[in-house]
Amino acid sequence: MTEQYSNLKSLCILRLSAIGDVCHAVAMVQQIQKHYPEIKITWVLGKVEYRLLQDLPGVEFILFDKSKGWQGYRELRQQMQNRAFDVLLHMQVALRASIASLFIPANIKIGFDKARAKEGQWLFTNKTVEAQDNPHVLDGFMAFARAIGVVTEAPHWLMPHGEPDIAFVGQHIDDSNYVVISPAASKAERNWHAHGYAQTADYLTKLGYQVVLCGGPAPLEIELAQAITSLCQQAPLNLVGKTSLKQMLAVLERAQLVIAPDTGPAHMAVTVNTPVIGLYAHSNPERTGPYLYRDNVVSVYQQAIEQQQGKPLAQIPFGTRAKGELMHLITFDMVQSQIDQIMGK
Repeated sequence: MTEQYSNLKSLCILRLSAIGDVCHAVAMVQQIQKHYPEIKITWVLGKVEYRLLQDLPGVEFILFDKSKGWQGYRELRQQMQNRAFDVLLHMQVALRASIASLFIPANIKIGFDKARAKEGQWLFTNKTVEAQDNPHVLDGFMAFARAIGVVTEAPHWLMPHGEPDIAFVGQHIDDSNYVVISPAASKAERNWHAHGYAQTADYLTKLGYQVVLCGGPAPLEIELAQAITSLCQQAPLNLVGKTSLKQMLAVLERAQLVIAPDTGPAHMAVTVNTPVIGLYAHSNPERTGPYLYRDNVVSVYQQAIEQQQGKPLAQIPFGTRAKGELMHLITFDMVQSQIDQIMGK
């Protein structure tokens, strides 16, 4: 531990969104708590993400509602009055987060190294984490813990959900031998097509698994789930839009397997040690894939990005996103092969 942080008493974390990213951040927070058991942690967080993390042990949350515009900043400033933190971990490069950091009183404000401090984040911090070559998002977050003297370990999670959430599973899912498909990401281009999901659901049913669809209440998610169900030979249990985030976490925890594109529930499943088959075309799964299960990923990213950039993957900047309608490049046979490998069929 560096002498500078040996008497660390209070810490503020600024990471507003999204669900997958805050799941990564929880692993970092809990390693900080292990190293500094008496530390007081305050986390400035988005209101949707708060619904998942609100009972996280030993963490005070301050909500920032970006939809309120400047009123949201005024409310943050008011909540920060008469406070002072030893350190701020500024873990989001979006300009709105950097503006929010101006209202968080801390002598030391740690941000990403300059190569990753996009949107001028480096202008709002006075220290940086170590530079890293091509890290997964979670590994990038762990650098913030190391910056304050924590010797980091392999990530593990203690996620907050209780008996009512666990009871929800028993009330709605009859068969404990089930697989979850969480078909929709926040952007439609990252979604696989309904036909592929339906083929996958029918295959899992033939293998003897109950299939459960999970997701949020957005119209895009509901419509995709309905389209999948209409194409299935045996309709899966459709819980899309019917769970809270904590109830969904409990559903994911008890599943035998989760199949999902680059979306929050995939990373939620990782936090409760449920194997994930991630479906990737637009982003590099080595950067954003389900952390513990990147070997399970079905990815056409390398094929797509090399074709678009006209050069080998090794010569393309890490994290470069592929563009356009690409998820159709994933075939059912690719997914079936991963299912068979994981489930031992």
